[in-house]
Amino acid sequence: MSRIVYVNGEYLPEEEAKISIFDRGFLFADGVYEVSTILDGKLVDNAGHLARLQRSLAELDIPAPCSMEEIETIQHTLIERNAIAAGSIYLQVTRGAEDRNFLWSEGLKPSLIMFTQSRGAKMDKVAEKGLDVISQPDIRWQRRDIKTVALLPASLAKRKAIAEGANDAWLVEDGMITEGTSNNAHIITKDGKLVTRALSNKILHGITRKAVLALAKEAGLTVEERSFSPDEVKNAAEAFVTSATMFVTPVVSFDGVKIGDGKPGPHTTRLRDLYVSFAKKSLS
Repeated sequence: MSRIVYVNGEYLPEEEAKISIFDRGFLFADGVYEVSTILDGKLVDNAGHLARLQRSLAELDIPAPCSMEEIETIQHTLIERNAIAAGSIYLQVTRGAEDRNFLWSEGLKPSLIMFTQSRGAKMDKVAEKGLDVISQPDIRWQRRDIKTVALLPASLAKRKAIAEGANDAWLVEDGMITEGTSNNAHIITKDGKLVTRALSNKILHGITRKAVLALAKEAGLTVEERSFSPDEVKNAAEAFVTSATMFVTPVVSFDGVKIGDGKPGPHTTRLRDLYVSFAKKSLS
C-alpha cells in the first residue's frame, strides 16, 4: 500500500503528490519545517514544535497556511492513514508559488506539505553504541534559530563525516562549537557539569534540548549555557546530542579522540532514560 501524504489540502498517494515548480521553497529555500516524533501512534512534545513553527513563520513573515489546531489534525490523520506506530512526521510551509523573482509579491498563498516516516529499532542501537563525530567549519547563514529548509551546508558536513568514517559532524565557528548538523551539542565535564551553547541566532532552539536541560536540572545536574571549544569536547567526560528523532544520543569520539572511555557515559544514559519517560508523558 502506498504511503499517503498531504499536499495543500489533499491526502494523496505519494506518487501522485505534486507541487509547483515555481514554489519559492524549491527556487529559493523560502520555507520552514518541523519534525515531530511518533511514539505509540502519537506525537511527542508536539506543542513545542508547533510553537516553534509559528515563531519561524513570523521571523520570515510567512503567513500560517492554517491554524495550528488544523495542522495537528492533519498530522494525526496521516499517522492513522499510514498506520505509523513509531517514526516521525515532517511538515513544511513555504511562502508559496509565483514566477521566479527575488522580490516576492504580497498575498501569496503558502504551501503546506506533510509526510510520515517509519522507524524501527535503529536509533536505539545507535544510542547503545554512541556516535563518532568530527569537526567541520560552520558555513551556514546567521539565522540558525529559524528552522528553514536551507539545509545544504548541514548535508555537506554530514556527508563529509560519513566519508571519513564518522557518523556526524559538530560545526565550529570562531573556534567554538555551535551545534551538530541536525542536532544540539552537549558535553559533560569531568566535574559533572552539563555544558551546552546558550540560545541565540547561532543555533536552533531545540525542543528536545529544552526538555533535556529541564530534566537535567531536576536530576541535580549543574547546567552551564555557554560556548565550548573542540578541546573541551576532547577533554570531556561525556558528550551527547539531542534532537526530536535522536532523543539523547551519546557521542563517544570527537576528531578521532575517545571521549571518556569511548562508551556511553552514566549521565548521558540517565538523561536518555529520563527523556524517554518525559516523551511518553507528553504524547498527544
